[in-house]
Amino acid sequence: MSYEPDPHAVQMKILRHLLLSENAHFSELRKNSDMQSDQFTFHIKKLKSVGYIVKIENLYGLTRAGKEYANRMDTDNNVIEKQPKLSVVLIIENNKGEMLYQQRLKHPYYGYWGHATGKIRWGETMTEAGARELLEETGLTADLNVAGVYHKMDYEQSTGNLLEDKYFCIIHGKNPKGKLIIDDEGHHNEWGSSDMVQQGKWFGSLAEIREIVSKAEYSIIEKKYYYDEKDY
Repeated sequence: MSYEPDPHAVQMKILRHLLLSENAHFSELRKNSDMQSDQFTFHIKKLKSVGYIVKIENLYGLTRAGKEYANRMDTDNNVIEKQPKLSVVLIIENNKGEMLYQQRLKHPYYGYWGHATGKIRWGETMTEAGARELLEETGLTADLNVAGVYHKMDYEQSTGNLLEDKYFCIIHGKNPKGKLIIDDEGHHNEWGSSDMVQQGKWFGSLAEIREIVSKAEYSIIEKKYYYDEKDY
């Protein structure tokens, strides 16, 4: 199912009306739309085609997918609100005291070094997501535990515009096993010491993430970072 990132204002009004009522007739939905019946019908059909509304007898209502979508709406302004991204970041240490680093070879932040990351999928626990991403991106398994949460907000240096808003569940791994995937599409993996951080482009969040991992107790950090336009 797909839907435009900036849906038509009339479609947003329809969704808002149905979000705040059990169901509605066509005439109720069309009221105050300033549209002819055939024009308004186009928007009704669009919402039906993407599976957001359904007609039962003479009444329209939201489907389960429509309820989920419309519930993300700012009902004061009739817009779908952006949501922060939820990911894991993998801090993996081997028995030599080295850490696993990853260079990002895709945009944005092409060429930057950090640690392997990945999105948490629907229904996954944090450690399940960490184990899956670790195996997919590095070919390794490890003993994993959740060390904390890191809220990272990336801004454009020149304008101050928010570029990305991410919550990282920090997964600490020890006793890695398997053959490391060195190069794969979009990234390069490498074991290294803390001296590696002194060379090249590195994400500014590494120090804070390591601070969380080094603590015995679970902790949370929030911080803003500013990047040059060419890096994003």
